[in-house]
Amino acid sequence: MKKKMMVCVMAAMAATAMMTATVMADDFKIGICNYVDDASLNQIVDNLQTKLEEIGKEKGVNFDISYENCNADANVMEQIISDFQADGVDLMVGVATPVAMRMQSMTEGTDTPVVFSAVTDPVGAGLVESLEEPGANITGTSDYLDTASVMNLILAVNPDVKKVGLLYDVGQDSSATAIEEAKAFLEEKDIEVVERTGTTTDEVQLAADALVADGVDAVFTPTDNTIMTAELSIYEKFMEAGIPQYTGADSFALNGAFMGYGVDYANLGQETADMVSQILLDGADPAATPVKTFDNGTATINTETCEGLGLDLEQVKAAFEPHCTQIKEITTAESFDELNAD
Repeated sequence: MKKKMMVCVMAAMAATAMMTATVMADDFKIGICNYVDDASLNQIVDNLQTKLEEIGKEKGVNFDISYENCNADANVMEQIISDFQADGVDLMVGVATPVAMRMQSMTEGTDTPVVFSAVTDPVGAGLVESLEEPGANITGTSDYLDTASVMNLILAVNPDVKKVGLLYDVGQDSSATAIEEAKAFLEEKDIEVVERTGTTTDEVQLAADALVADGVDAVFTPTDNTIMTAELSIYEKFMEAGIPQYTGADSFALNGAFMGYGVDYANLGQETADMVSQILLDGADPAATPVKTFDNGTATINTETCEGLGLDLEQVKAAFEPHCTQIKEITTAESFDELNAD
């Protein structure tokens, strides 16, 4: 009798252990760190989390997500990543280049995979060996900007442009390649280049004032998070001076810039979620998983700013059309959620 009871107890314990193992196997901890609070990056995070929730329901698994925003503070960023490590996350997601780079260095020598999103130049930043073969425990999605296409849009609206201002943060790795490409393009066409930079919102405002005083015909800003954060405080300066600002993301246009050109950040977030799923559920090797790149062909025009500049919207759209796969219109708002609520 005792032997039978012992067998039953052991069987029950084994069953409980199996159930626990199953729960653990179907539960994945994910740490997401966003670099800064801006419309494009927030779109990525929102769509990433929504898509993971959908995948979890479909696959019968639970993604336990810890989300943090370091607000461009390197010390806070490092603490967030350390907390993720202490919590034993199964995978980290770094949104924007600075976060991805720190996650890569802090997970080196461990088996924690990193998936990045919105990294403009993964090879140039030293995150991967190549887009096709990352070569380390890291891969992700890129918002690579086709700078020449933006330059062609400037010329399409104003073929006689003489002087173009470049507004960016010298400390943003995501801006480096695009700025060099813009300078090479403009100099080849004998167009004068004026560079103004800022690392804080106050400095960006002063840089914008300087570009107005410089008498530039247009301003170009790549996918620069510092300028994005300051955009709502500078777009009227350019509009009132009659200077169109061409940028590397639709979120700039949302926040008042004349035009944003680049990838669909909502789709970027969804594709990042698919990558996370492939690694955690399908056993994909990050080192051999190609970095995902996207068509840069969408131009988003802020219709209010277009009117404020004295430009005819239909004429602008006609000028853009040969250089874009899609043209969208938007009005000024702080966030996409705010715009959609209206």
